[in-house]
Amino acid sequence: MAKFDLHSNIDAKRGISPAAAGTDNTAYVSQIVDTRGYGSVEWLTLIGANTDADATFVTLVEDGDASNLSDAAAVVDAELLGTEALAGFAFDDDNEIRKIGYIGNKRYVRVTITPANNAAGNIYVAGVWLLGHPTLAPTANPPV
Repeated sequence: MAKFDLHSNIDAKRGISPAAAGTDNTAYVSQIVDTRGYGSVEWLTLIGANTDADATFVTLVEDGDASNLSDAAAVVDAELLGTEALAGFAFDDDNEIRKIGYIGNKRYVRVTITPANNAAGNIYVAGVWLLGHPTLAPTANPPV
């Protein structure tokens, strides 16, 4: 039975919008999320059906202090909740979700999902940033 108010204490931000199926090895790069005002950050990847028989998808988390991430650097493992390997997926992970948390001290974060061997299939990928522990609550609904 749910009895706590998560709704007023999270904010969702667009990461990767739903789009036509990807049919090649072009990377999916998320929107850059601004973590200011939040104490927790989580990335959620929504995976659709993949018709390829051997494609793999590697997840990379980067952070920095510049709003355009011109100073982007790969996040060290100690600043991640979960691993980039667990956030990745393969051709047989249809209709699943992956997650990875960020606990670093940089203001801006992004995720890149890079396919390999996706030459023969279609893949649907979308993503959402979930920000929690806001300094000001309740958070806006709908999210801004």
